[in-house]
Amino acid sequence: EVQLVESGGGLVQAGGSLRLSCAAFGFTFDDYAIAWFRQAPGKEREGVSCISSSDGSAYYGAYVKGRFTSSRDNAKNTVYLQMTSLKPEDTAVYYCAAARGLCRPNDYDYWGQGTQVTVSS
Repeated sequence: EVQLVESGGGLVQAGGSLRLSCAAFGFTFDDYAIAWFRQAPGKEREGVSCISSSDGSAYYGAYVKGRFTSSRDNAKNTVYLQMTSLKPEDTAVYYCAAARGLCRPNDYDYWGQGTQVTVSS
């Protein structure tokens, strides 16, 4: 069974940090780029980051660049999103998604169920 499972969400104060994890099952993890998206109630889904399948190059959305860092541990079939300097506007459900090969803006093959991140002021 193909599965992506997010974890690590929760409540954090503004300025704090949180680390999300995305664990993959049922496919060749090393061959896939893994992206993070987020969606707040009443707002469109937006891209947060993507980390490539090969060299580990990472890309970030403009609103999180400089604050968030994505990394991958292929031995654990897991991608992490380290979030620092969190702001209330970062509050959203965070989803991970997988696409074979390169990072791309959309058209991902697999999606997780999401984990809630809430940043208080």
